[in-house]
This record gives sequence, C-alpha cells and structure tokens, in this order.
Amino acid sequence: MLWNLQGTPVTRVTASDADDPVYGNSARLVYSILEGQPYFSIDPNSATIKIALHGMDREMREEYLVVIQAKDMGGHMGGLSGTTTVTVTLTDVNDNPPKFSKSLYEFVIPEDLPIGKAGGRVKANDRDIGENAKSTYNIIEGDERGMFQISTDGQTQEGILKLKKPLDFESKKAFTLKVEATNLRSEPGSGGPYRDTATVKVVVEDSDEPPVFTRPAYVLEVNENAPVNTVIGTVNARDPDTMGSLVRYFIDRHTDLERQFNINVDDGKITLAKALDRETDMWHNITVTATEVRNHSQISRAVVAIRVMDVNDNAPEFATEYEAFLCENGKPGQVIQTISAVDRDDPIQGHYFDYRLVPEMLNNPNFTIKNNQDNSISVLAKHDTFRRQKQEMYYLPIIVTDNGHPPLSSTNTLTIRVCGCSKEGIVQSCNVEAYVLPIGLSMGALIAILACIILLLVIVVLFVTLRRHKHEPLIIKDEEDVRENIIRYDDEGGGEEDTEAFDIATLQNPDGVNGFLPRKDIKPDLQFMPRAGQHNGPNGVDVDEFINVRLHEADNDPTAPPYDSIQIYGYEGRGSGAGSLSSLETASSDSDQNYDYLREWGPRFRRLGELYSVGESDRET
Repeated sequence: MLWNLQGTPVTRVTASDADDPVYGNSARLVYSILEGQPYFSIDPNSATIKIALHGMDREMREEYLVVIQAKDMGGHMGGLSGTTTVTVTLTDVNDNPPKFSKSLYEFVIPEDLPIGKAGGRVKANDRDIGENAKSTYNIIEGDERGMFQISTDGQTQEGILKLKKPLDFESKKAFTLKVEATNLRSEPGSGGPYRDTATVKVVVEDSDEPPVFTRPAYVLEVNENAPVNTVIGTVNARDPDTMGSLVRYFIDRHTDLERQFNINVDDGKITLAKALDRETDMWHNITVTATEVRNHSQISRAVVAIRVMDVNDNAPEFATEYEAFLCENGKPGQVIQTISAVDRDDPIQGHYFDYRLVPEMLNNPNFTIKNNQDNSISVLAKHDTFRRQKQEMYYLPIIVTDNGHPPLSSTNTLTIRVCGCSKEGIVQSCNVEAYVLPIGLSMGALIAILACIILLLVIVVLFVTLRRHKHEPLIIKDEEDVRENIIRYDDEGGGEEDTEAFDIATLQNPDGVNGFLPRKDIKPDLQFMPRAGQHNGPNGVDVDEFINVRLHEADNDPTAPPYDSIQIYGYEGRGSGAGSLSSLETASSDSDQNYDYLREWGPRFRRLGELYSVGESDRET
C-alpha cells in the first residue's frame, strides 16, 4: 500500500506544439486523463499527475497504466490532440504481518541428534516483499532448560530448530515450545511491528546410547615401588538406555605400551601390573574404554591420570665427581673444596642432608669438614705440611644422609691432589714426576725426545726392509703375480744339436694331453671342456700348419693364459722323436750352416713361448 494522502503528486508530463504561440490559441495546450481514473488525476495546465484515490494496495494491484491527452486551442472544439501512456508502479511498504502456515508443528527428534543439527523447520508467510517480508524467529515459552535455539534461513525465510544441549530420553521425553515470528521493519502509523505465534511440540526418540562414565576424567594416586596387583582405583560407567546393558572395561594399550596397568573387565578396578618408579615417570596417562555387552559398537572413553607418589628409595650422593687440589704452601684451615649433594627423591618437606666422615676418619690428622647450613659442606686442611714427594693424593670418604623415612645414606669419596702453586695460590703442577725432573728439562721436552727416537727407529726399519727386497732373487714363484713382467734369455742355443726341440710334442705336458690343466693365475668364470690333444706323428709334421692352429686355439681359448702371463711347467720334456729339423738331415760340424729358418719361425715360436713355458733344453731352441 502506498502510504500518502490524496492529491500527492506522482509525476509530471509535458507536450509541445509547433504552432506559433503568439498567434491566437493555436499553441495553448490543455491536459486530461483518458484512462487511469479514479486512481489518478492531472492538472490541466501543469500536466502534474496526482493520486486521486486514497488507499491503493500493492498486494491487490501493483501496476497502473495512465493515458494522458494534450489538446491545443485551449481544449476547444477544432483543436488538435496527442496522447501518451504513463506506467505507475506501487512500491511496497511493510503493511502485512507474518503468518504461520500452521498453528501447531510436531517434530520427532532422536536423543542422539548432534548439537547444532536441525531438528525441524517452521515457516511464517508475509505478503510483503524484500526486506519487508523478512521475519525473526524466537522461542518465547517452553524451553526452561535452554535445550533449543531457532534461527532464520536467509534463503527460504524458515525458522530452523536446533539443539543447544544433548537430549536425554530417559530424563524428558517431550517438549512443548511456543515460537514467535516478528517483522524486522514497520512504517509509522502502520500498527507494526507485526507478530505471529505457533506451537511446536518436540517428541524425543529413544536411541541406543554408549555407556556414560561417572566422571569424564579420573585422577588416581599410587606409591612408587608398590607391589604388583595393588589396587590403584576404580572407574565406573553405566548404560543410560532404559534397557540398560552390562558394561565391560578395557585399557587402550596404545596409551599403556609397557603394560604397567591392568583393569578388571567387570568392575573397573585398576591394578598394577609392574612396579613403578617415580624417578623415571611421575605421571601415567591411560585411556579406559567402556563397552556395552549387548552392543559392542557402543563405546565410551575416559582418561585416567595416575600420579606416582614419592617414596624415600634413593640415597643422596655428591652432586658431581669432585676432585680437589691442595697447594703445598697452603695455610691451615684453608677451604679445599665445597661439596653439595643431590637426591632423586622429592620429599614434601624438602631435602636436608647430613654430612660426616666415616668412623675410621674421625681422627684424620689432615682434613676436616664444616657444615655451611645450606645443605653443603666445606673441606678444610688441618696443616700446611703437605708435600708431593711424600704423598701426592689423598682420599677422603664422606657419608651423606637424607631426612627421609627411613633415612638413607651413601658414602662418597673426595679425591684430593697435592699440587705446586704460585705465591698467589694458583695451581701450576700436580704431578710428582714433574717435580723430580732435572732443572731445565720439562715433561714436554721428554715427549719430544721420545717422538724423535721412535721416528728414527721407523726409518731404520724401512731402510732394512727396502734393502732386503732389493737383494731378493728374481725367481718367479707359482703364487706370485708375474703379469706385465718381461723375462729375457740371452742363451742363443746350441745349434744343430738343439733342433730336436722342434718336435712340437715335446712342448706338450703328457700329464695334460687327455685332461684339462686349469690356469693358476686366475679362475675362469666359465668352465670349458678341455681341448682334445692332437696326435703328432714322429714324421711328416707340418710345423707351419701346426703352429698356426695352436696359435688360433690359444687366441680364442678363454682358459689360456694372457699374453703378459708366464706359465711355469715342471715337465722338462722327453726329447724329440721327429729328428733334426735341418735341411741336411745329417750331423754337420760346419759352422757356416744356414739358419734362415730361424728368421722365418722365430716370431712364431716367440708367440708360442708366451703361451708355453718349457724346460731348459726346449727354451734353448
């Protein structure tokens, strides 16, 4: 509804006439409404459109079309006219109250509904639009326990009922609430703000709930060193459902990895499984679970903090390993060392330590102790006649006793060294050896001299070792690695009489003809079948072909020795059955024999010699 009075201007229109306004009434215009009455009127001269009817309602009709006519000649007969259409839209005002669609709403909410979750929705409708249609919801009656809250959904303008506290079917099964919806805005004189109310009945539905502990957390105490199976305390949980189930108790072993505690599954009594030491762990935090017997999925947990109470089971001892230094020129009554003690126990009344010398040292002529009244003592020298030559070190046993129940004590020994000091009392040397050394020769000098002697001995040993290695014979042993070594022979041979060595059979070891002799320098990765020996007749042997075949076999045989390896054979050869290789075929003493065949076969035999090491007579050839 448009809240204004009759005659309120809405808008103004204008029209123009091309005639000369000076010439008579040709350009004098008069305005009138052809359509739009009785809601609007127009001033005939100013063309101002005004409200003619009070109380138009936007909710009934929102838009109006007003047709305006402009006529010249002052509106008289014979004048010309023109028309225009004006669209008038009514704006909304908050003149309608919200209204619930129902006077009674009923919701069934399970008792295990999480807090903050929606349990139901209500809706108050408003004929207004925009901001004027927005409503606020409140619970005005029936929620004395503060169990519920209601909020507005900004999209749907519904009231959402939520839980503020968990429901309990066993304590209260239903709630009756009174909900109010209120407009946020109102116009002056409209009678607002507008309100409407509705009743909301909430029925609590029973759910199978997990067990509930009597306390969310337990704090128990036990003395350290208490015997195994000592009862520390009890936890208790119950099934809150009407059909209450029995409860079983367990310890979450992730919180008790060392299994120091046990719990009775039926009554929840927690006992010790191992003795505890407060000095190791003062607190133990474990988690106990309670499970329904008839529904194992219903589980609750509670934290149990176990405090270990102190027992006087540790004797006091020196705070550190003290070592005192006493100057030879010290004065009687001089404080040598101040000693304090520590105790791993923690009595409620605090620590108090009593110090005393062992009984056999009560008449000690050298040292005494004085209590400083702050749990510490001072060790004093009784005279000034201490000498390192006479006694370098003293041991003073001291008994320390605590004030526990029962009191415990321990004996600790203070080591006192006699030292040479400057006149200012600064310790310079505490060793007897340093004191008796000749003047001008310190311990550092002696160490330097000893290091030089050792160095000389090392040099002499190295020299002798190198000399021995230098004179070692050049004999190649089987186990030595002779690769990359060259052995040179200057023996030129004996001439014609050595031609028997050309019997190739001589180069073969009879022991290996029908077998396989493995290499001694390396172990082949792959095992090959031994090469079959070739029979060499005593006559008609083609030496050229024989050597080429053997060279080819050696080059392609992975079990043959490498080029830079020498194999030593113990077989010296049996002579040659092939006879002389000389072209003369007869013995001759001529010194001008033709040895050209050595130039031809020499390189081949040299390669063969790299593969076979033969006896002394064969090497000559």
